[in-house]
Amino acid sequence: MTQAVQAYSYAGPSVLADGRLGLSTSGGTALSGPQTHPRFFSGLLTQAAPAAAGLLAVADVAMARYHQPRPGWTRDPVVTCDGDRLRFESFSACGGVYARLDVLALDGDVLDRGTTNVDVNGPLRESLARVGGRDPLHLGVGPDELTVTTLDGAVVEKKVPLPSRWLRGFAEVQVIAAGFDLRAELKGPQAVRFLRSLPRKASATVWAVPAGGDLRLAAGPGRGSVCLSGAGRVATLMPLLRFAKALRVYGPPAGADAGHQASAWELELPGMRYTLAVSPQPWRGFSGEGAVLDDLATDEAAGDADVIGMLLNFEPAVEIGLLADRSGLPAARVRAALTQLGTAGRVGYDLYEAGHFHRELPYDRDQVAQLNPRLTAARALVEAGAVTLDGDHARVTTSGGTRQVGIADGSCTCEWWFDHRGSRGPCKHVLAARIASRHTADALL
Repeated sequence: MTQAVQAYSYAGPSVLADGRLGLSTSGGTALSGPQTHPRFFSGLLTQAAPAAAGLLAVADVAMARYHQPRPGWTRDPVVTCDGDRLRFESFSACGGVYARLDVLALDGDVLDRGTTNVDVNGPLRESLARVGGRDPLHLGVGPDELTVTTLDGAVVEKKVPLPSRWLRGFAEVQVIAAGFDLRAELKGPQAVRFLRSLPRKASATVWAVPAGGDLRLAAGPGRGSVCLSGAGRVATLMPLLRFAKALRVYGPPAGADAGHQASAWELELPGMRYTLAVSPQPWRGFSGEGAVLDDLATDEAAGDADVIGMLLNFEPAVEIGLLADRSGLPAARVRAALTQLGTAGRVGYDLYEAGHFHRELPYDRDQVAQLNPRLTAARALVEAGAVTLDGDHARVTTSGGTRQVGIADGSCTCEWWFDHRGSRGPCKHVLAARIASRHTADALL
């Protein structure tokens, strides 16, 4: 498994003391340009207890390895300030759980907009766990807000590996979530009752089935059901239940395969939202889904992404129609460009608002090709002349034999297709056939 190394450098540790929470920052991108220690926000969290619990929940996911747990490196959470909210994000070490806390309606001074990593250390975690009551908490995102620093002013440095599979997962989960529908919404008491009814066994798989205005658990899929594979993976929701105002459950559109599917679980909290997205199975991370490949395989996607990327300014919501007007691109190409930007960590997806948002994850977008080996292999097949088109079908010649491909339905005679039947994105042969088909169509224009 290939991996990069992420080096975090903080001016000092994040601390919570005397009602002031100072989050130390490391690197990132802001409207004012690249920053070593950006400073984004200074103001009040009027709902201190749920905010502290939510931030701790995001940090817990960053530390977790839900499949085959074992000690390992933790990746510091990412925070984006877009002018009217703070979005804290993390991704589990196993690549199967994504978490985000959206702190809404900021009360204070927005000093810049952008994305950075924030230090969440052991002493800070202990302090966050003790926050209670209704007193507001002063929050500073940036080094100038630290209330306590090391006596000698030493820089806090960390180095952690970022496996390619982990990097891909951060991209894939956004694309998969963009295809979800709201499947159920429960009010606070119902939400608490349902979540507490989940099996305690971490590996248990259940289906949440809408029943009137409620949800019931079932051992197998049913009409309108949402899969939760590995019930223990939503454990970070539980400490937040005392603040819960509502629970929203998202999944693939009704009528999709009712088997093991990814899902998302969103708690409405006072002045904020906490969202968990979980992969179809505990052993199956988001990085293997392949949902981005068709959009990445278009000839225009990379160039369109450069155009759209220049138009992003850390907006709370990315308006596809507005980007289409400003760029002169059709809406379909804007969506494909957003997928390309997602693979570089430059956009996320907000289920509640059903739209993308701009952020910049701290890794190099030039790694996109390396992070999608199927797409790299498909392009190599096209360049080698291995694809023979025949209307809506194609033959792809490989060292393992000739594969018969259905271009429109994505079928193939390879082992990958027989194993997954398209549930994890197209195989390299289908991608190669679609690329070759587009090349032929373009040549005829």
